[in-house]
Amino acid sequence: MQAGLSAAPARTQWVGEIQPLAVLVITSIALLIIGVVMISSASMDMAVEVMGNGYHYVIRQLIFAAMGCMLALVAVNVPVAWWERSGWLLLGIGLLVLVLVLTPLGRTVNGSTRWIPFGLFNVQVSEVAKLCLIAYLAGYVVRRRDELLNTWAGFLKPLAVLGVASVLLVIQPDFGATVVLVTAAAGMIFLSGVRLSRFVPLIATLVVIGAVLILTQPYRLKRVVSYLDPWKDQFDTGYQLTQSLIAFGRGEWGGVGLGNSIQKLFFLPEAHTDFIFAIIAEEFGLLGSLIVLGLFTVLVVTGFVIARRAEKAHMPFGACFAYGITLLIGLQAGINMAVSTGLLPTKGLTLPLVSYGGSSLMISCVCIGILARVEMERLDKEKQATEKTGSRKRVGARYD
Repeated sequence: MQAGLSAAPARTQWVGEIQPLAVLVITSIALLIIGVVMISSASMDMAVEVMGNGYHYVIRQLIFAAMGCMLALVAVNVPVAWWERSGWLLLGIGLLVLVLVLTPLGRTVNGSTRWIPFGLFNVQVSEVAKLCLIAYLAGYVVRRRDELLNTWAGFLKPLAVLGVASVLLVIQPDFGATVVLVTAAAGMIFLSGVRLSRFVPLIATLVVIGAVLILTQPYRLKRVVSYLDPWKDQFDTGYQLTQSLIAFGRGEWGGVGLGNSIQKLFFLPEAHTDFIFAIIAEEFGLLGSLIVLGLFTVLVVTGFVIARRAEKAHMPFGACFAYGITLLIGLQAGINMAVSTGLLPTKGLTLPLVSYGGSSLMISCVCIGILARVEMERLDKEKQATEKTGSRKRVGARYD
C-alpha cells in the first residue's frame, strides 16, 4: 500500500501532487478575469441608458469578485468536517431561504420571485439553497451508505428532500435551478455506488413531471416551441435565441474584436448575464468560445480529479461533496452555453464565474474554496501518512 502511494507521483507526474490545486486556482482566476472584461464590454451601453453610468455593472462585478475571493479564502479555512457536522443546519438554511423568498420579503423581477433584498444587492436564494442541499445530501450518502445502496427507503429519503426543494423552486418559478440541483444530486448519489437501475423510475417520473410543468405553463411551452424553430417567430418567442445565434454568426472564427459587438446594443436581452457567452462568441469568435469552453472543461475535470483522489484517500464526505459541487458548476455552465447556442430551451441560468450577478459569483467562489480545501486536506493526510511510515522505518533501522 505504501509502496503504491510512493510510486504514484512518478506514474502521474504530468499532474503532480499539487497540480490539481494550482490548476483549480488558475482556471478560476482566468474565468473571473474574462467575466469582468466581458461584462465591461457587454453592459456599458445599457448601463449608460439605464443607470446613467457606463461603469455601473462592471464596478459592481469587481466588488462581487472581491467579496467572492474573500469568501473563497474563508471556505479554504473551514474544515471539511464542519460541513459534514452541519448537514442538518445547512438543510434548514437551504429550505428556509426557499420559503422566505415566497413571502413579502421576496423581490419579483420579470415575473419571477427569486431574490431577497440584502443591503446593496439582492441574494438569489436558489444559489444558496443548492450549495446547502448538496452539503446535506453528501453527509446523508456517507452516514446512510448501506441503507442507500441496499434499500428503496434509503434511496427515496434524499429524493423526498429534493422533492420539497424542487417544489419551492418551481413556485418561484426557477425551473433552471431545479434541473441543475436535481441532476447534480442524482449524479452525486450515482457516483456513491447506487445501481443505475434504481434511477430508471426516478428518470421516468422526472420526465413526466417535466412534461406536465411545460404543458401547464404557456410561457414554458412557448420556450420549447421557439427552441425547436426559433426563426418561425423571431420577433416574439424566438427573439432571444435568434439574437444570440446572430451574435455567434457575426463572430465567425476570430470575432469582431473586444467592444465591437452589435448585439449588446439592446438587440440581445440579458447580454451581460444569461447570454454573456453569446457576446464572447461575437467579439472573440469560435476561438474565444472554445477557450472559455476549454477553461470550464479543465475546471470540471480538476474537480473530479480532486474528488476521486479524496475517495482513494478514504475521505468519503470530502469526495462526495466535491463530486456534488463539481456537478453543480459543470451542469450550470454546460446548460448556460447550450442555451446560448440553441442546444437547449432558454433558461435563466448564469455562467458561473463569468456572468454578472453577485449571488452566483460569490457562491461559485465558495465552491472553488471548498474544492481547494478538500485537496489540501488530502495532501495533508498523505503527508502525515508518509511521515509516519518514514518514522517507523527509521525506528526499525535503529533496532536493526
